[in-house]
Amino acid sequence: MGAVQLRHWVADDLDAFFDIYSRWDVMRWLGPQPRRALVDLDEARERLARWQARERELADPYGLWAIVPDGSGHPVGTALLLPLHDGDGPTGEVEVGWHLHPDHQGRGLATEAARRLLRDAPPGVLALTDPDNERSQAVARRLGMRDEGLTDRWFGLTARQFRAP
Repeated sequence: MGAVQLRHWVADDLDAFFDIYSRWDVMRWLGPQPRRALVDLDEARERLARWQARERELADPYGLWAIVPDGSGHPVGTALLLPLHDGDGPTGEVEVGWHLHPDHQGRGLATEAARRLLRDAPPGVLALTDPDNERSQAVARRLGMRDEGLTDRWFGLTARQFRAP
């Protein structure tokens, strides 16, 4: 298992951010339909700025954290801990999630990053995965999260919901 650092995304990470979120292998699992990859650095810069603005409203450990393998200095993904909203507004539920560059999957980085966030999170945190994303579901299971089945509550999507103890 790889050791990781979690830190805030910064402007100097733009190339790494674009490299991750311009890949269909990553974006096919993220966000509402229609899903699509970033197309250029300008779009990446705007998305990163929106993430940074959102984080300014959150206190640690909440946020969108850059996953940086020890010794690399460069982000290879994101671990997130965010309050969840549904069609009625804030819910009191919290989501943990992870996105990794395909070249860095299968090394335990997502599991380690999410485990760190869960240490400081309230009990009962949710992980929401695309129903077909078996790799993310395996991470949730490694974290000891309980599969609660499919739900249509979040983001206008059908997701497989896992809950932390």
